[in-house]
Amino acid sequence: MAIFITDDCINCGACEMECPNNAIYEGGVEWAIQDGTQVKGNYTLENGKTVNVADPLNPIQEDYYFIAPDKCTECKGFHDEPQCAAVCPVDCCLPDPDRVETTEELLARKDRLHLE
Repeated sequence: MAIFITDDCINCGACEMECPNNAIYEGGVEWAIQDGTQVKGNYTLENGKTVNVADPLNPIQEDYYFIAPDKCTECKGFHDEPQCAAVCPVDCCLPDPDRVETTEELLARKDRLHLE
């Protein structure tokens, strides 16, 4: 499952620099699939919509940091545990119960985002 940031977030930004997928953004900031990835062309989001990877997407949260679930791999293939949760001083980076995914699904996302 993807990780999400609760409204207990204190906007410290510690999590943002730890994400190997560049999936964490400051509240209110537009994001794009291409940010911090090697993907080019079009990309199909989890909702089935296909976007150009450079297209700016609306912020998921306005008031505090958020994780783009289309880019979150729970750090699979990079680290043993989600780094955002490991560094969060208020423990607000939690597994999203609405986005249950297998390790295989998370690793497949990692491979799509980080072409070799």
